[in-house]
Amino acid sequence: MRLLILGTGSMAHNHAMHFGAIKEVTIVAAVDPNLIRLQAFGLTHSIPRLFNTLEEAIAWGEFDAVANATPDASHCVTTLQALDADKHVFCEKPLATNYTDALAMVTAAQQSGKIGMVNLSYRNIAELSQARDMIRASVIGTPHHVEASYLQSWLVSKHWGDWRSDPAWLWRLSTKHGSNGVLGDVGIHILDFVTFGSDLDIDAISCRLKTFDKASENRIEGYELDANDSFVMTTSFSNGALGVVHASRWATGRINELKLCVYGDKGGLELRHWHQGTSLAICTGADVDDGNWQQVEAPAVRTTYQCFVDAVMKGDTQEPSFEQAAKIQRLLDIAMSSM
Repeated sequence: MRLLILGTGSMAHNHAMHFGAIKEVTIVAAVDPNLIRLQAFGLTHSIPRLFNTLEEAIAWGEFDAVANATPDASHCVTTLQALDADKHVFCEKPLATNYTDALAMVTAAQQSGKIGMVNLSYRNIAELSQARDMIRASVIGTPHHVEASYLQSWLVSKHWGDWRSDPAWLWRLSTKHGSNGVLGDVGIHILDFVTFGSDLDIDAISCRLKTFDKASENRIEGYELDANDSFVMTTSFSNGALGVVHASRWATGRINELKLCVYGDKGGLELRHWHQGTSLAICTGADVDDGNWQQVEAPAVRTTYQCFVDAVMKGDTQEPSFEQAAKIQRLLDIAMSSM
């Protein structure tokens, strides 16, 4: 498979690294309007063809698929261009910035007959699939209560650099620069984490959003810091279970942590994924009375990158698909409008 990487920002390096390690893939080109960044990216990953625009790359045409690592607001228009050019697309999350655009992308992929998949990268966590398998096997019985969180600390930590002087972080705080805040940035991750891991669909959602003061007049140079920093939502699920999901960039000391707890009538499970590792534990059977939790090992799973390559080779879309990402985007739109 001949792959073109569209956009050469920070996430594009992950795409180049992961796809470059798959023997069926040859990275043949990259696209970015920033010439300096494009050339550096090409040198780093030994990419032979470099283009300033997607139109130039499409005119060249010597590629089969696109890894779309452009900013969120560009996902829709660039993906539609690639599909119209008869190319498969592996798009960074979120699929789009609203459900209408996401649905248009789903329709375009279906009509083109091409593979459309989304890099919901936490699907790569083996313990998440293991949790889903145990719930499907009724290890904890019928789920009644769900708790989930995605906690980051980059607004109070310099673990990944200083957001005050780095455009790679500042744009995430500005709606005028295409950001829907923490809800748009990691909301799709944690809602997919919840629904996939629990094997439950969300049928109702209510959300509170909060933007905190971060600078004088909440502005740094050309960035107006008006995007939401934290959210708390309540949910109900298709089987009648209730849940609480929250996320924040102000979670001091957490760096980057996802957590999922599912409590059923026969037991509970807890999945934690953070910078110090991943753990999955269950409390079932005789342990329920004493509150003892046992660690669970999980077999390895295929990465989203490998799933995309397999899908292209077989001509059959796999998960996470455009349809799944659009489904989550609909929930995010509802959450945004529930204020």
